[in-house]
Amino acid sequence: MRFDKAAVWRFVHAERARLADDLAGLPHDAWATPSLCPGWDVHDVLAHLVDSAKSTRVGFARRMMAARFDFDADNALGIARERSDDPRDTLDALRAVVPLTRTPIAPRRTRLVEAIVHGEDIRRPLGIKACYDAHAAAAALVYQVGTAVAMGGGRERAEGLRLIATDSDYEAGRGDAVRGSTVDLLLAVSGRPVPGYWLRE
Repeated sequence: MRFDKAAVWRFVHAERARLADDLAGLPHDAWATPSLCPGWDVHDVLAHLVDSAKSTRVGFARRMMAARFDFDADNALGIARERSDDPRDTLDALRAVVPLTRTPIAPRRTRLVEAIVHGEDIRRPLGIKACYDAHAAAAALVYQVGTAVAMGGGRERAEGLRLIATDSDYEAGRGDAVRGSTVDLLLAVSGRPVPGYWLRE
């Protein structure tokens, strides 16, 4: 379940390109579909992905200081900056950032979390099916379970549970067993609504 720097970026670049392909030809009214990320529609999530891909460590630090370390405020500004009037232009912007290897101040595995969770934030409400590398999803899940909710993780949601993936070798925690695909467990731990899961808020 270990991903080195090169493996992380290969996965992220491939997922950016695949998401852009999945959204090509999306009807204009579908862009306003509510995503799995509360308060954001699918166009917002796409703009966030573009903004995140462009973010550097230094730039992110400056932005956070300007936003008084309010992550939600910074995200809102980033979406406003990258969300074009025409969603097709935002999609073109995603294609343009596919090869970038920039990252805000965060562990490398957060790039795996972002690619998978935000990919599903967009795809699932639109009825787009996608399969992800199980090792990448497991590495993302390890990170989320070990990280506090306040820092964007999901540790508290998994407390008192034993998470068992049915399509990878991921198994961790103590308590009542919760079984599911690695991606479904990742989404549930990340606070997304996944039918049949009752992870703690």
